Order: sequence, then structure tokens, then C-alpha cells
Amino acid sequence: MVSGLSTGVMQLPQGLAYALLAAVPPVYGLYSSFYPVLLYTFFGTSRHISIGTFAVISLMIGGVAVREAPDSMFPLNGTNVTGFDVDARDARRVQVAVALTTLVGLIQLFLGVLRFGFVAIYLTEPLVRGFTTAAAVHVCVSQLKYFFGVKTKRFSGPLSVVYSLIAVFKDITSTNITTLIVGLVCVVFLYGVKEINERFKKKLPIPIPGEIIVVIVSTGVSYGMSLSENYQVDIVGNIPAGLQPPSVPDFSILPNLVADAVAIAVVGFSMGISLAKIFALKYGYSVDGNQELIALGLCNFVSSFFQTFAITCSMSRSLVQESTGGKTQIAGLLSSLLVLLVIVAIGFVFRPLPQTVLAAIIMVNLLGMFKQVRDIPALWRTSKIELTIWVVAFVASVLLGLDYGLLVAIGFALLTVIYRTQSPRSVILGQISDTGLYCDADEYEEAAECSGIKIFHSNSSIYFANCDLYVNSLKQKWSGPPWTLTEQTGVDPTRLLAERKSQRKHAKTRSGDKKDSSQSPAQKKSTVAKLDMELGVAHEVLDEAEKQVDVLSNGQVAEAQAESDSEEARFLQPLCPVHSIILDFTPVNFMDSVGAKAIKAVIKEYAAIDVRVVLAGCSRTLLSDLRTLQFFNEPVTPDIVFPTIHDAVLHCKQRGGARLSSPAVQ
Repeated sequence: MVSGLSTGVMQLPQGLAYALLAAVPPVYGLYSSFYPVLLYTFFGTSRHISIGTFAVISLMIGGVAVREAPDSMFPLNGTNVTGFDVDARDARRVQVAVALTTLVGLIQLFLGVLRFGFVAIYLTEPLVRGFTTAAAVHVCVSQLKYFFGVKTKRFSGPLSVVYSLIAVFKDITSTNITTLIVGLVCVVFLYGVKEINERFKKKLPIPIPGEIIVVIVSTGVSYGMSLSENYQVDIVGNIPAGLQPPSVPDFSILPNLVADAVAIAVVGFSMGISLAKIFALKYGYSVDGNQELIALGLCNFVSSFFQTFAITCSMSRSLVQESTGGKTQIAGLLSSLLVLLVIVAIGFVFRPLPQTVLAAIIMVNLLGMFKQVRDIPALWRTSKIELTIWVVAFVASVLLGLDYGLLVAIGFALLTVIYRTQSPRSVILGQISDTGLYCDADEYEEAAECSGIKIFHSNSSIYFANCDLYVNSLKQKWSGPPWTLTEQTGVDPTRLLAERKSQRKHAKTRSGDKKDSSQSPAQKKSTVAKLDMELGVAHEVLDEAEKQVDVLSNGQVAEAQAESDSEEARFLQPLCPVHSIILDFTPVNFMDSVGAKAIKAVIKEYAAIDVRVVLAGCSRTLLSDLRTLQFFNEPVTPDIVFPTIHDAVLHCKQRGGARLSSPAVQ
């Protein structure tokens, strides 16, 4: 009971105030604080969030309403007075806001039925916080004209913040001093109450309802002093008593609102689900993202037939509902009944309420959003990329407007994901002595590389956008001496094949020279050792008597080749001391057809220079994808796949030992 009444007391002034942001008369804020809250009680899964009007969503709706129904569309006909028909303008803006809310509800319902509750993950926390901080700037700037009591038009679209500031400062000399004084007093009082509530929240049984106190007192002062008649202070004006009958929205304007509706639907759901998950984690229950989408969709769609505008949860009201003991949505039901009482019985009492008071309520409620600027130094220390997302979301949303700014921010956040996958960290792993652990050989002193084996690790999946970078990193050279192995594998098959051709040519030349020369038998039996500085391999030309037979892998003995072939084979030695490369696929979550072709080409290239490539740590999903992509076709076979790096290393060591025992390298 206490929680419901406390939340309802906050719901009343915020509903009136946020209607100004939505560019509709204040009474529609009360409608939006009743119907959706009532519906969410039965369809929502969160026990603690408070559904209703919210500054960011209201501002986005107001921008669309002003764009579709500008003041210039409603001139005063038949008079010489410059101005516009306020009643006709407000009626049209209500139609736009209601139609937009209908479309938002349909989109949320559609996404919920299709189980698209995961769409909120694309709005990362830095993006949301940067976006909402920019929205706070928009909201604050939009309220300056009410705060100073100046008459300026409302702007929307790119650079609307700049145009609004210019318009306000151009008319700053016409400031209504009474309006400004009332607004300043309300701001100081509300800020002081918020500080007291925050500092003594453990000692206060319920938070001091500063907003409703300000509304009641300022309404009484305005009525007693006749601020509207005597001091030209703008007031709320007529608040019709009772609920309006349901009516069908104007569907003819829906085609112009699709893009805006998608943005509002996603932002509204993201705000709601993020706060719902925080409370669910704190109190040990779960919320269903898809059901939340359906609940919000029903709240917006059904309520739009009763002249409401789009809603989501409010952080300030949710915190009050939770701190005052609200444990179920019964608290929300009670708050909606309190709003209903005001609409039906005592709404007329708030007619003398100055609009500057509502502006003050809005501005003070934005303090929490402005405090998000503190994220910047924290992100600078932890993640430069997330800091960039925050800044881009903020700057784009301030300058381009909330709709285009959100689109730019989401696009930039996705680009950072691509950047991270295209710039993975690649390392060579070494074995910790006497263990099956493998770590970065450069970072850990105890990790030693296995002789003749290179274990390549890259912390990214392999697909069309980064497969070339993966292969290049695998072959990348280090700027060290020619015989030094590289930072990565240091084995470039293209270069080594070219050197093999040069060796063959040199071998044929030596063979011809030996036939034409008249050397003594002792000279023929001598061993000629040559150190190849490029390859780091000692080549030996052995005498005829020691090389009459070749030992094959199956243990059989074959006759020697012809003399010319024998001379060439004895000269050609292994091009590189690396005989095996292990690709650690533990971090690889997926691989597309382009990536699979690139890896298959790499395996074939290394096979041409007698270096075997094997795969380690493939997940079952990845193996299934590789089979679907027909990766395991000749000459690539499933026997190159090993469950762990250690299994692959043991296999490669056996192969390396067999290779070293062959006559070609003895």
C-alpha cells in the first residue's frame, strides 16, 4: 500500500511534466500513467519496475509530433494577428503521438511473438548510457523556454539542440522574471529534497515526495496570486475531467512513422528489460525478455485506443517502488488507481499549475542521467573501444537527433565488433614443462616452444572479413636475421617453394659439374658442408658409397635412383626446421565457406614444402560446420583434427622423429 501510494504520488507530476516533452496537453500524460500501468500488472514478468511515462521516450515522441505537425501548418485565418491555432495544432499532435504509439505497440508485439527479445543486446551499456545522456541534453534544452518563460518554436531533427539554444538566447531579453523565479525556487527545493532522500534513505521510512509537494504548493500559490493574469506566467490550463471514450487512431499517417516507431520500440524495450534484469538478479527471480516485449507491446497498442503515448519503465519511480517495500505489481496497480482518482475527480485542481514547475521537475530528474558523464574517465582506464562507443553515441545523438543518433551509434558499435574480429591477437604457444598446458611463449618465461613444431593461436573466429588477415598473420615475418624464425610461424610456403626451385637448379648444375670433373676417389668421398644462411639448415653432399639405398617409411629397401636423380635428392634438404604447424581452433566459434577455403589452401601450401598442418581444439559445432562445408576432402582428411593441443603435439613429435631418422636428413 505504502509503495503504491508513494509511486503514484511521483507518477502524477511526472505524467503532467513528460506530456510537455511529448508535445501534447498535460492530461494525456495522466492517461499514459493509468492505462499502461494497469495492463502491465497482468502481463509483465518484473515485480519491481514502474511502468509509465519516461523522459527519453516522451522526447522522441515529441520530436516526431513536432515534425509531422509544425506550428506553420496551423495559421490563424481571418485575422491580422500573427500566430497559430493552438487547439488545432495540439489536436493534430495528439493524433500523431497516438498513431505512433499504436505502431510501436505492434512492432513490440511482433518482435515478442517471434521471440526477438535478444535485440536489446545490440544496445550495449556504453551505447545506452551515451544515448540517454544525449537525450538528457535534448530534454534540458527543450525545457529552457518554459523555464525562462520565452516564446520560441520547437525544433526537431539534426542540430535541433543548436537551433533551440540560439532561439532561446535570442529572446532571452524577454524573459518572464516571475516565471524564472518560480522555476529556480522549485529547482533548489527539489534538488535539496533529492539530496536528503539519498543521504538519509536508510533512516527515512519512505522518500520525501518532493515533486508532489512542489506541485501542490505552486498550484496554490499560482491560484492565490493569479500568476497567469497578473504576471503572464504560462500555466497548464484546462484539464478535462473523466476518461475519454476509445477511438481508432489515424492509420493514414503510419507510413511516415515506421522508422521512428522502430527506434522507440527498441529503446523502450531496452530500458525496461535492463532495469528488470537488475531487480531480478537482486531478488533472485527471472524475467522473460520475450514476454516483456509482449507486455510492453500490449500496453502501448491497447492503450493507444484511449489516447495515450508510448511508455516504458522509469528508473526513478522504480527505485522508489522498490525502496518503499513494493514486491509485486500490486504496487503499480495502486499507483494507477491514484492517477485514475485525479483524472476523474480532482484534475481541475491542477489547472493553475505553472509550466515552469513542470520544467523544473523534469530538469531535476535528469541529474542522474547527467551523472553518467562520470563513465568517461572510468572507460578511459578500462576500455578505449567502449569509450569511443559512448562518445559517438553521445555526440551523434546530440547533433543529429535521437533517431539518427541511435542509428549511427548502433552502426558504429557493430563496426567495433568487426574491427575486433579483424584485428585479433595472434601468438605462438609454448609448453609449460612436464604439463599439458600451453601458453603464450613471449609472455610466459616457462613456456618453451616445441622443437620443430609451431602452435599458432588467434583469438577470433574465421570468416570472410578476416580470413586473409589470419593467413597473413600465420606467415608473417619478423624483422630479424634471415635465419631467425618469426614472431608467428615464420614459415612462408610461397617463398620456400621459390627457394626449392633455386635448389633444384643448383643441384642440377652441381651434378653436371661432377660428371665433367676429374676428381680423385678421396675427393669424391669427402663431405662438403655448406651453411645456408637464408634457411638455417646445414646441407651435406655425401659420397656415393654411403647412399646406395633409400629407406622407405614401410621399412622396405628400394634400389637407388639413377645417378643424376640421386645427386639432386642428396643435395635437396628440408627447407625449414619446422615440420608441423598446429592451428589452435579453441577460440574459433564459427567458420564460413570463405574461411574454410582459406584454411584448406593453407594446408595444401604447407604440404607442398613437407610441413604438415593439423587442427586442435575444434568444438562439435565447428566440426559440424566443417563437414557441411565439405572441408574434409582430399587431400585434407579428418585425421588432422585432434581434441586438444597436447594430443596434436604428441602426434607431431612422433612424425618429427620419423622424419629426423630418414636418410634424407641424416
